[in-house]
Amino acid sequence: MSSTAEVVSTLLTLRAFIQPEASVVRCAGALTMATSALLKTYVQGALPETKRIILDLTNLARMDSAGLGAIVGLYISARHAGRTLEIINLSPGLRELFKLTNLLSIFEPCACAPML
Repeated sequence: MSSTAEVVSTLLTLRAFIQPEASVVRCAGALTMATSALLKTYVQGALPETKRIILDLTNLARMDSAGLGAIVGLYISARHAGRTLEIINLSPGLRELFKLTNLLSIFEPCACAPML
């Protein structure tokens, strides 16, 4: 059984496609200090049973250090809970941000993976 859930703010839209094997969260807009708490709350609250969470960043136009910190925080929380957090479809700019912060190696295996 699969389902969808969506959260829309003026700066960030999150749409989850929840399936038994994995849940994909599509992010659109800006992941910044103003929206990073929304992402963390949404993923931690809406997907507590999901073992594999995939963040699709195809339509993410901008990310600052708070957004990057939110993704790292979710990654750490997922690991502690025995789950995985993956990111896919990094734009060249986001890829460079992850590379400059030495985080690309953590997410590299899935950063260019196609959608489920």
